[in-house]
Amino acid sequence: QLSVLSQQFGTRLTREQATALGIDQQVLAQLVAGAVLDEQASEMNLGLSRDRLAQLTSEDPAFQGPDGRFNRQQFDYVLQQVGMRPEDYLRNREQVAIRQQIVEAVSDGMKTPEAYLRAFALYRGEDRTVEFIAIPRSTVEPIAEPTQEQLTAFFEDNKANYAAPEYRKISLVKLEPADIADESAITDEAVKDYYDNNIARFTTPEKRRIEQLVFANEDAAKAALERIRGGATFEETVAAEGKTMQDVALGTFEKERVADPSIAEAAFALEQGQVSDVVRGSFGFLLVRVPEITPAVVRPLAEVQNEIRRDLALDEASRVLLDVHDSYEDARAGGETMQEAADRLKLRVVTVEAIDRQGLAPDGSEVSVPEKQALLREAFESDVGVENPPISIGASGFLFYEVEGITPARDRTLDEVRDRVVADWKQQEAATRLAARAEELRKQLADGKPFADIATELGLEVQTKRGVKRESDDVDLGRSGVSAVFGVAQGGTGLVAGPQDGAQILFRVTEVFAPAAAGPESVPDQTQQALASGMADDLLDQLVARLQAQYGVTVNRSAITQALSF
Repeated sequence: QLSVLSQQFGTRLTREQATALGIDQQVLAQLVAGAVLDEQASEMNLGLSRDRLAQLTSEDPAFQGPDGRFNRQQFDYVLQQVGMRPEDYLRNREQVAIRQQIVEAVSDGMKTPEAYLRAFALYRGEDRTVEFIAIPRSTVEPIAEPTQEQLTAFFEDNKANYAAPEYRKISLVKLEPADIADESAITDEAVKDYYDNNIARFTTPEKRRIEQLVFANEDAAKAALERIRGGATFEETVAAEGKTMQDVALGTFEKERVADPSIAEAAFALEQGQVSDVVRGSFGFLLVRVPEITPAVVRPLAEVQNEIRRDLALDEASRVLLDVHDSYEDARAGGETMQEAADRLKLRVVTVEAIDRQGLAPDGSEVSVPEKQALLREAFESDVGVENPPISIGASGFLFYEVEGITPARDRTLDEVRDRVVADWKQQEAATRLAARAEELRKQLADGKPFADIATELGLEVQTKRGVKRESDDVDLGRSGVSAVFGVAQGGTGLVAGPQDGAQILFRVTEVFAPAAAGPESVPDQTQQALASGMADDLLDQLVARLQAQYGVTVNRSAITQALSF
């Protein structure tokens, strides 16, 4: 479980994190369930024949070859990969199959009762109408400045929120092609040669706007061409065919992007405005016209030489990057400091004076560093003076780092964070006063005071929302607001924190509507299957609990602790 979850989170979970997530208790519950089911199977003299065990093993997809049949070599390979002997696998497979006999006897074929499905449909399908007002925090503001006593008491109660985290001073050397590229080493001749050999890269190809007029057959196309040569315009010919100019517009293309090669050859052999001979295209006989030509444009060498020089320098840097990496490592192994090794290889050392685990500076600003997540994870696992392995940057870069200093976490004084504490105290005080004021208004509403009168006194307007569904996430009420609305009966009132701006929502449920269709058939099959599966799991949990009490299970806690320590 640790391995699976660590892979999901992208980092190895610590023992404390595993305990916080309840992994130890989850695995322990699985082990206990297996143990009591094994004991019950033993009491019932359940077993499994060798033929059945062989069949179950051969049906395991993990052991099947390309032909879909059991493959002994695949069987041995898979078990070798997970570090399991064949006899261990067969024993475990037999054990699971015997347990399954008990599980299936208890829960197999479980169906959700119709009465339950009907109640579920009523529960999920109900909708409500609710009246509400959102009481803003401004109702109780402004909040006066706190006294020294109030501020001190608040700070002491929440001191952990203002503690300074551990900070680390980290020096970095980034090694990517751009960090060692030397444009001055690229000669003008090399730039010129590259330009001449790659002229297509700097050329914008000629484009032509193409029109095509398709005919039913070759004779019709030839007749139209003769009319054009006799003085008729292309536009007149298009109209004579019962088409518009929009119908014959093919688009503007480079030659290589014209889908039909026959049309491409014809169009790019024409002068602007000229009509082609009859062309046999992929979809019939046609005439082609090019009303507009955008000539090819070649960017001159003077315009692109800096770009070429930079690219050539980067290419050369990529070629020698691993040599620079090895030279840096050799220099460090020979006793040079990070600064000395970097200076010799013309690399830049960047020092971050203070950064915490979240990547923040002491003033709360974001610190920009390469490979931030990996760097912080590794740097906070390292120590001062330790030469660490580099962190990979993509497929062709390295980040060398060293921890230069550690500033331990500490409690800040009130004077250091006074402004923050004052702001937080005011926010909490406003929330407390608003909640008290809103509760007074709720009692007035529950005692019969008209909702409109309450809203008018606050300068607000009562809003009405219809068709509120259970478990929805309403934009005005929020998820918790919807839950509160369904937590009271028709005519009931309530109070809940609003989803925005710290408001308090005062509401009253005015109507409750049952769904029009509330029979078992209204519950989707997938939901019915999930409900049945949940009931089957509940039955199995009850069985395990009963067997655990019957047989008495003891747990070797030291073994659990040892397992979590790896």
